[in-house]
Amino acid sequence: MSAESVTPAILFTLSPEAARVMGCLIEKEITLPDYYPMTLNALVTACNQTTNRDPIVRYDERTVLRALESMKSHGYVFEVNVVGGRTLKYRHNLKGKLPGLDRSHMALLCMLMLRGSQTAGELRQRTERLFEFPDMQSVENTLAELIGYNEGPLVQCIPAGPGQRVAQFMHLLCGEVAGAPGTGLSSHAPAAPPAEESSTSGADAEWRAKMEAEISLLKAQVSRLQTLIGAVK
Repeated sequence: MSAESVTPAILFTLSPEAARVMGCLIEKEITLPDYYPMTLNALVTACNQTTNRDPIVRYDERTVLRALESMKSHGYVFEVNVVGGRTLKYRHNLKGKLPGLDRSHMALLCMLMLRGSQTAGELRQRTERLFEFPDMQSVENTLAELIGYNEGPLVQCIPAGPGQRVAQFMHLLCGEVAGAPGTGLSSHAPAAPPAEESSTSGADAEWRAKMEAEISLLKAQVSRLQTLIGAVK
């Protein structure tokens, strides 16, 4: 199965810088609620973290402020005036713009914005501070819900192919994934490193992961079609 053309739900596509800022706002809202909403300085620091980020960036205040202003003009970010405070703070409005998302959905979108395309297994491990998924099936189910989001997909499955032995997932908040069939590469995602030789058992596990990811994608597509048919009726 090759990466197919999709129409993302979000009409205003985020720049890579805006996606990093949005991911940081979601992350700190959950992990550091006492420091949320966030100041511009705090956001610059969060964007430039060297842990839990891929790629590592060096944004200055102007870059982050430009991303904030762009999202603010479309209602994805709000300025907050704290009583007694001298510094403006910012909070995201992603759940307001994309209703129906719960914390599990936000955790996955957040990690995809902060670390690019990832496998379901990587997402389960890396979202532990944001949301604790009980098992792999719950991760795959939540990814399927994001793929089958009513207004259009928020996540795309990048099937396994040459140079990529396990299916990966990428958010669509920066627009459609522009990848060549079978590669899963996009203009805003780094290529997966070449895979090394593995044992038979490892290959079986990877094959199972690939099949489960593609089945989740198909289920999400069927669910979306059923919703559309119901709306027509």
